[in-house]
Amino acid sequence: MSDITDMTQQLDPAGRHQVYVMVTRLAYDYETSFDRAEVEQVFADSYQRLATKARVMTFLPTLADRLTRERLEALGTVRGLIAKRVPEVLFVCVHNAGRSQMAAAFTRHYAGNQLHIRTGGSDPADGIHPEVIAAMKERGLSLDEEFPKPLTDDILAAADVVITMGCGDTCPYVPGKRYEDWPIDDPAVADPDRVRTIRDDIDTRVHGLLASLLSELVLPAG
Repeated sequence: MSDITDMTQQLDPAGRHQVYVMVTRLAYDYETSFDRAEVEQVFADSYQRLATKARVMTFLPTLADRLTRERLEALGTVRGLIAKRVPEVLFVCVHNAGRSQMAAAFTRHYAGNQLHIRTGGSDPADGIHPEVIAAMKERGLSLDEEFPKPLTDDILAAADVVITMGCGDTCPYVPGKRYEDWPIDDPAVADPDRVRTIRDDIDTRVHGLLASLLSELVLPAG
């Protein structure tokens, strides 16, 4: 029995059909780089990693589809099957529910399509902290479509620059990559004013990072 078949035994008929359609579409979209068996394997692994978080169960197949796409893109670039058009930056914190999500949002806002941004958590939470979502909305940036994601070997391997925030020894190290550690407090245990301070600290650090990566980049006003 394949991983995907074993996984879908736990779903009702509508859920099994939804997963079948998603995997079929993924296999079609990436048919020049991966065979269906590997697509199924990555999807099943992504699904199981996310399934440990009860609050995402309602949208689990959709989130697994999104995570699988990220991982297939990463695998494809590592294997030289998909062209890497821009440098890739990976933001990592423990829960992928605050610091790394804020850093990614600011970086996407400022750098646009000049960088590829990913995030991951060494122990991902079941949702992004509401205080973080509110603080970022004050700056005009939405995290409504984001969700905590596990840090996987394929995502890490594809990164050119890895920014860690508070995960210490649980953040794996891969030689040959540029690493920076940002000592930033965890917003999960902070009041709203402290979350704003953390947000603004991250914003400042993102500007410095982009200045070092993209010397010709003109950053918009905060």
